[in-house]
Amino acid sequence: MEINLTGRRALVTGSSQGIGLAIATELARAGATVIVNGRSQDKTDEAAKSITNELPDADVVAIAADLATAEGAAALQAQAGQIDILVNNLGIFGSQPALEISDEEWSRYFEVNVLSAVRLIRMYLPAMMERGWGRIMNIASDSAVVIPIEMVHYGVTKTALLGVSRGFAKVAAGTGVTVNSVIAGPTHTPGVEEFVAELVGDDRPWEEAQRQFMREHRPQSLIQRLIEPNEIGNLIVYLSSDLASATTGGAIRVDGGYVDAILP
Repeated sequence: MEINLTGRRALVTGSSQGIGLAIATELARAGATVIVNGRSQDKTDEAAKSITNELPDADVVAIAADLATAEGAAALQAQAGQIDILVNNLGIFGSQPALEISDEEWSRYFEVNVLSAVRLIRMYLPAMMERGWGRIMNIASDSAVVIPIEMVHYGVTKTALLGVSRGFAKVAAGTGVTVNSVIAGPTHTPGVEEFVAELVGDDRPWEEAQRQFMREHRPQSLIQRLIEPNEIGNLIVYLSSDLASATTGGAIRVDGGYVDAILP
């Protein structure tokens, strides 16, 4: 199956590293013009350069903006131009005992993980509906369904994204625009490597630490390994294409079989 996104313009939030960068790279590989985003201009520029180093013909734009604020979202919109494909990947996570999470921390997680996506959907969905084509994907997590006790606040924000996706898919009904959430499973990123070290210690080789983490903290995984970021990017490319025109309002899983349910 060959997917060609030439002529489409994609925005991937939180794409200066990790899953977001992998998604941006795969969209660029498929021919889309890609806007990468992060809070730091230097890191965002580095991300764009890493894509063009791998894909010399890629059309990549780097826009630094803090999308956890309304001001940052407006600044990005002023520079980004038309968007055909919106991937809300921005998110924060971390472990903390549930009874010790403050009101301020709960608010911060909702601002970054949920409201950043809502703002951008409000910005770009109307024009997509007018043009009769658009793709919006909100990157959720297995934690949306299997709430992890070590980061309840993170899991709850990802649960909220499932509802956000379903609600805006109804808003876009019949317009040619699709809105989906993507349930990503435990994924191999630098941030997750740090998270694994927090939970199992950093005094052993990575492969051994990863196996212990999966065995002790993510035993539901059917692939029994961390997912590689490009595997998530591959699903995003498909959902961004005309081939996925009948897939909307869904919670699409690329979780390594982690969620132990038929429906999410």
